[in-house]
Amino acid sequence: MNKTELVAAIANATGIERDDVDKVVKAFVEVVSDELAGDGKVQLIGFGTFETAKRAAHEGRNPQTGETVMVAASKAPKFKAGKSLKDRVNGKKD
Repeated sequence: MNKTELVAAIANATGIERDDVDKVVKAFVEVVSDELAGDGKVQLIGFGTFETAKRAAHEGRNPQTGETVMVAASKAPKFKAGKSLKDRVNGKKD
């Protein structure tokens, strides 16, 4: 499902206009992105948690030349599914 399909599905499920749902989805993505950029996290009980993971600097290899290179430290966004979401995906009832 892409963003357009998600917006359409939410609009159909709620009866809210697609343009309004699109604004909400865009705002959700923006707010979560801003929070993660500031080293925060967003926790939606029952659904999951968006947070960042720190990656330490390390040595890597250029696969074409085999040359050793230093890979800089970085942060990566991650999502940890909540119990209710895991149960739903695995076909378990609440």
